[in-house]
Amino acid sequence: MKIKTKRVYDPVEPEDGTRILVDRIWPRGMTKDRVHADLWLKEAAPSTALRKWFGHDGARWNAFKERYFSELDGKPQIAERLFGFLEKGTVTLLFSAIDTRRNQAVALSEYLISRHSGQKN
Repeated sequence: MKIKTKRVYDPVEPEDGTRILVDRIWPRGMTKDRVHADLWLKEAAPSTALRKWFGHDGARWNAFKERYFSELDGKPQIAERLFGFLEKGTVTLLFSAIDTRRNQAVALSEYLISRHSGQKN
């Protein structure tokens, strides 16, 4: 299972595999051709309320992940759909946030890895 995360503003590379945008809001100033996403899975993004609460405040990162994971637990079809793409090869989760270490794509990647590991036990 190979999951990557990448800003939508970064160049497209062949090793990106399936590119999935996981922002609830379309990235500012980007056209569909520039994003080059195979899928816009906005329902995988955190709720608007959670996104606004987090506000990319690093001090809230762990609490954000807990709340976001809880939201994802309530929508198991999202993880199932993403696992379907992962069975076929690399998946790159696209995001527009400036912070490349603390954003919903990174959190979603952690969520998928933890759930995949849990399935094998």
